[in-house]
Amino acid sequence: MFGYDAPLAVSSGGNLRRILLLRGLLIGALLLAGFVAVRLLGLPLPLPPLLSVVGLLVLVSLLTWWRLQKPWPVTDGELFAQLLADVFAITVLLFYAGGSTNPLVSYYLVPLVIAAITLPGMYTWSMAVFTAACYTLLMFNYYPLMPRDGNFSTAVYLHLTGMWMTFVLSAFLIAFFVVRMANAVKERDRALAAAREDTLRNERIVALGTMAAGAAHELGTPLATMAVVTTELQQEYASDTALVEDLHLLRQQVDNCKEILSNMLVVAGQGRAEDATAQSLDHYFADLLEKWQLLRPGVAVESSWQGALPAPRIVADQTLTQALINLLNNAADASPDNVEIFGSWQHDELQLEIRDRGPGLSPDVQQRAGQPFFTTKGHGFGIGLFLANATIERFGGRVLLINREGGGVLTQIFLPLTKLLINS
Repeated sequence: MFGYDAPLAVSSGGNLRRILLLRGLLIGALLLAGFVAVRLLGLPLPLPPLLSVVGLLVLVSLLTWWRLQKPWPVTDGELFAQLLADVFAITVLLFYAGGSTNPLVSYYLVPLVIAAITLPGMYTWSMAVFTAACYTLLMFNYYPLMPRDGNFSTAVYLHLTGMWMTFVLSAFLIAFFVVRMANAVKERDRALAAAREDTLRNERIVALGTMAAGAAHELGTPLATMAVVTTELQQEYASDTALVEDLHLLRQQVDNCKEILSNMLVVAGQGRAEDATAQSLDHYFADLLEKWQLLRPGVAVESSWQGALPAPRIVADQTLTQALINLLNNAADASPDNVEIFGSWQHDELQLEIRDRGPGLSPDVQQRAGQPFFTTKGHGFGIGLFLANATIERFGGRVLLINREGGGVLTQIFLPLTKLLINS
């Protein structure tokens, strides 16, 4: 099963890094603005409290950087607290530098927009109330900021220039940082949607596994009865050679069914064991094909394997074997007279191709292929391709279905060998 916390934590951690970078730019802008205001414009700023607030912002930034090195998940509450720290620092700075008359007051919109995009509604409304309260407080309580010469025209000019500079800074910050945060949130939502789909698919597989285990238990008795009856018929009609051969074939199929059910019950609920039977890849393919041809003796098959020898040794997982058999059965159902199987391996990937000359796939079938309980056959349950695809994806692989020129389907299976090697 896949959880939802991982993508959420990754997105929140990235947002906290962006807030830290944004704070660093803010500190730099504040120091530059303070230098220009005092040295070039001659504004009477109270430097000790202003520098103290900037120093506290630097300390908070260092603590945030240290915190980001830790594996703790970043919560929405922590992001909100970080934004509150910035808003509080800006409020104190504005209190000593003209209050609501300082053009920097419009910077309140930056943390508010960030909260609106990255945090739940409760935090956004809280940030809106807090910034509005700070702005209101600064309208009535602040240290006035006027040029030393007391010229009103100069003050208006400086105010308008500061408003322009603050707007440009806020616009670029919102465009650069907030868009990135919004993309991170969208990526998180996509990851959550994919995780939900995987969880739903896994729940279906668990349900199917439960039903399969029950069916295996229930089918044991009728299969045993069929085995006894076929043996008795072979003995009773020993003189009829053709019938005996048919009965022998029927008995083989019954034994195959019993073996499949036994393997199903043994494998169900068990993970891959490190001491499981190991085989070289070429021998695994040969055994797989031999086992499948016992199940489908009337299918004409052409096969070949290519790869560096000696072939890598893998742990033969029963679920993977059954997935490949399901795909072979689909090809045989579509084209029993012409099935081609080609396998190749490199140092890091295994590729299988199953080719048939059946009717091919219509656009609608291509879109729905692999969905549970969808089938185009007159028989079957529509879960073979679904389970095969789910199993191969569990090993980090993928399955592609492509229509062939001249009719038929090419089924391509790609599997990373790192998930199959005996020492993985």
